[in-house]
Amino acid sequence: MSDRISRLRRACTASFSVLALAALTACSTHPELQADVQALDAGKLGVQGVQAKEFSDALPAWWEGYGDPQLNALMQQALSGNPTVQVAQARLRRVEAMEAASRGADKPQIQASAEVDRQHFSKHGFYPPPLAGASVTSGTLQLQGKWELDLFGRQRAEIEALVGQKRAAQADVQAARMVLSWNVARAYLELGRAQFQREVSERTLAQREEMLGLIRQRVQAGLDTNVELKQGEGALPDARTQIEAWDDELTRMRHALAMLTGQAPDALANLLVKDVVEPLPSPEHIPVDVLARRPDVMAALWRAQAAGHQVDSARALFYPNVDLVSYAGYNAIGLEQLIKPASWQWGLMPAIHLPLFDGEQRVANLQGKLAEQDVALANYNQTILQAVQEVADHISTTQSVARQRQDQRLAQKSVEAAYELALARYKAGLGNYLTVLSVESAVLTQRHKAIDLLTQALDTQLNLIRALGGHLQPAAPSAPTASSDNTKAAPQAGDRS
Repeated sequence: MSDRISRLRRACTASFSVLALAALTACSTHPELQADVQALDAGKLGVQGVQAKEFSDALPAWWEGYGDPQLNALMQQALSGNPTVQVAQARLRRVEAMEAASRGADKPQIQASAEVDRQHFSKHGFYPPPLAGASVTSGTLQLQGKWELDLFGRQRAEIEALVGQKRAAQADVQAARMVLSWNVARAYLELGRAQFQREVSERTLAQREEMLGLIRQRVQAGLDTNVELKQGEGALPDARTQIEAWDDELTRMRHALAMLTGQAPDALANLLVKDVVEPLPSPEHIPVDVLARRPDVMAALWRAQAAGHQVDSARALFYPNVDLVSYAGYNAIGLEQLIKPASWQWGLMPAIHLPLFDGEQRVANLQGKLAEQDVALANYNQTILQAVQEVADHISTTQSVARQRQDQRLAQKSVEAAYELALARYKAGLGNYLTVLSVESAVLTQRHKAIDLLTQALDTQLNLIRALGGHLQPAAPSAPTASSDNTKAAPQAGDRS
């Protein structure tokens, strides 16, 4: 018995020696292929702190800084059940399941089996009597185990790759939330713009109707001709067209908000912006690490690192695959003999597997994984370059719009002063009302510009907040200033008392 065991050990040792030599020979011919694309040094772009770390899908509630309860309610409803966010969350759950499955494959596998076999043996076959020509029942009851030893890190690399994909999916969830909140805010902003522009257009229509009435009086008195009358009549349809256009814009923005919040198109038919929203004071300096927390930057970085781990897994295929297979249980011909001590059996089968000649399949697989890594690194480089450009552009535009608003306030102040003088002269009998209405047209034009510039300032700030992934937390809004009154109705020129 001891001689048999010794021979078995020597045979196993020889087999493992041959396989190990073949493995070393195969590994020595492993091509040293490397990726062609390298990740950009984000520090040289002014972005510090870019590193792959666990990413929470909790979105900063940046919109609460505007202090608009109606906007806050719309955001909460949109984020609670938007299909785009649900798709991103479902993809995250899928990757989490894949990671859990990969971690399970790295552990020992044990299964129980029970088999019953009824077989008739040939009388002239391989088996001698009493099995020859007999019909017998055999049974097996045993436990089977298998453990693939991850000596060269293939399974660890696969797990790390899935961890990277999971972290990227988490960042994708926040990116989806960020885009959704940005779309809600912009739709709400456009709703307010259409609402306030419509109010100014209504005053424009009333002003033109008053002007037409005055022209008719002057025509009857022989002070004007039918030319001025036709011009005054032709101005009314244009003003009504503007009001109709703003009504259509209001309807479309309400439909957009209803869609974003998961409601029927007419659910927000009566929604109005109650207060004028001013841009929040932005900080003088943006922290250099803010871009490092931008969701799409983090997602691209995690995918690049996951691709690197997939390359490591492909390289590990050039090394031997070592696993242990074992079993223990009962096996017998005749079920009455199955659970007797003499029917006990067991086995232990260590094995090394290494394809020596595979038609360069492993090389091709490695080349494919390296190409995927190049794609992921190039996407990361493009994402961070685009992020830096977007932030720089929006900061520049913010400063430009602020200067335009300052100049526009001066222009509006001048025309409003001219209007007050014209109205005072009219009330004192020193001027005619046509001059008052003409100056008021300039006031209304400036108020249209004020609304457009206010909308542009808010839109630019929303774009900057999106470019920073929602991590820009402006200071608390300051008290309303006189500039906030730019969007109110123009002075009532028709009040001649």
